[in-house]
Amino acid sequence: MSVTAIGALEGFATTTGADGTQSVFPDAASYHALIASLRASGFEMLADLCGVDYLGHPGRTLPEGIVPERFEVAVNLLSLSQKRRVRVRVQIAEASPSIDSIFDLYPGSEAMEREAFDLIGIRFNGHPDLTRILMPDDWEGHPLRKDYAIGRVPVQFKETPGPR
Repeated sequence: MSVTAIGALEGFATTTGADGTQSVFPDAASYHALIASLRASGFEMLADLCGVDYLGHPGRTLPEGIVPERFEVAVNLLSLSQKRRVRVRVQIAEASPSIDSIFDLYPGSEAMEREAFDLIGIRFNGHPDLTRILMPDDWEGHPLRKDYAIGRVPVQFKETPGPR
């Protein structure tokens, strides 16, 4: 059974990569419903979720009708039973970098969404614990943003233990 035969991708812009992986491009408002539909269609495994900052990146390829935004959330889902993969790519506006959490559908997304929040600054609405995961709590900014200050990054240590 193909992804398009399932019907979950109808009405969305899609592309197919050289490896046969389909990418689908929903808007932020339909993102959660699409992920829920894909889960119900047999995509039982969330392989990856990450945030991307495309500030000033001219080489991004998007299908016709998809307006490029500064940020993107990319989700890779697997159907082990169908031996298929689908990638969901959502454009996120710089003015309001937020999107619904998919934690209720894939609990394994918890740490991945926290990482995208911590390092890029994308907020996931409805996430149970949207706090920093890699950077110290008092760290200012999001270090994987392309406009993060260039230069020496101060190393911050919290009460480093002595010799063991």
